[in-house]
Amino acid sequence: MTLLTVDNLKVSFPTADGIVHAVRGLSFSVDAGKTLGVVGESGSGKSVSALTLLGLNPGADTTGSAVFNGADLLTMSQSQLRRIRGAEIAMIFQDPLSSLHPHFRVGWQIAEAIRAHTSVNKHDARAQAIELLRLVNIPQPERRVDAYPHEMSGGMRQRVMIAMALGLKPKLLIADEPTTALDATVQAQLIELLTQLQREVGMAMIIITHDLGVIASIADEVLVMYAGRAAERAGARTIFFKPHHPYTRGLLGSVPTATGVIGSRLLPIVGAPPSLINVPSGCGFHPRCPFAMQACVDEQPSLDPVGDDPTHTSACWLPPDMIGVGVAMDVVRQRYAGSHRDARAAKLPGVVAAGDGAAVYA
Repeated sequence: MTLLTVDNLKVSFPTADGIVHAVRGLSFSVDAGKTLGVVGESGSGKSVSALTLLGLNPGADTTGSAVFNGADLLTMSQSQLRRIRGAEIAMIFQDPLSSLHPHFRVGWQIAEAIRAHTSVNKHDARAQAIELLRLVNIPQPERRVDAYPHEMSGGMRQRVMIAMALGLKPKLLIADEPTTALDATVQAQLIELLTQLQREVGMAMIIITHDLGVIASIADEVLVMYAGRAAERAGARTIFFKPHHPYTRGLLGSVPTATGVIGSRLLPIVGAPPSLINVPSGCGFHPRCPFAMQACVDEQPSLDPVGDDPTHTSACWLPPDMIGVGVAMDVVRQRYAGSHRDARAAKLPGVVAAGDGAAVYA
């Protein structure tokens, strides 16, 4: 059953330098009990999209719809949103140190979230806070409940944020970079904890991250974002083994391998994400794409089905059957792109780098 459906979401911010088009027509859905992973470089619109759903982008110009449990979040009043935030939709913010108030003990902050949506007294709310800290595997929760945020490690603060988010058993949990700046051991523990709690509570999750390893271990579906738009969406296994969009292919090529083969090297994507004030024409990725063609410069592709999976969609002008990883498929892509490329497209940075052998994925 579909829990959240976002359709043609557009979010922009007026600034002194011009209008920032942070999200440009994003559509996706999340089913109850499932996990959607959202990946992309910084500035691709991932966090802005999540914050917009909860009404946490004051001053933004927003259009589109976000239907949650039959009601549109984008048309709700602030009082209606306050009843949903924390109770039905909870969020783990990217930086727990700045998200937790430094002047209040962590137990008080967890209890405050509980009391904001229920009629329990202070004593019962504190008892619930202790149980939540125990649930997220914080040692000595009876003592830690009275700690201040600065007295806890980064991993513990992140667990406090998870405890606060799960306090009211929300139907949807949005986790924005939940493992940022954590060591590998703590990261693995947090992913295991979220997976376990999802099974117990039955909630849906949206995981926003740069880490494809996190996506591989927890996501059912993956949404790849670039320059405020969806570049590709598919099941997690399909994204890793049968990608279609060159940006997805580039992200996979930038991941270190576990084999540590001598002589192997990372293949970074050429250039940097574009300014969202002056987004490139056509496909936003075309200046960096090794397979850019004339159509990529002139027209924005729509998100259409590719491959043999109807749920696998990609916004790219390459033929829909050009999916997969490896040198052989990349050669096929290069030949097709070369036959549909004019002189203007041949001078793009991504195409030039591919011609020099710097951006052909292996």
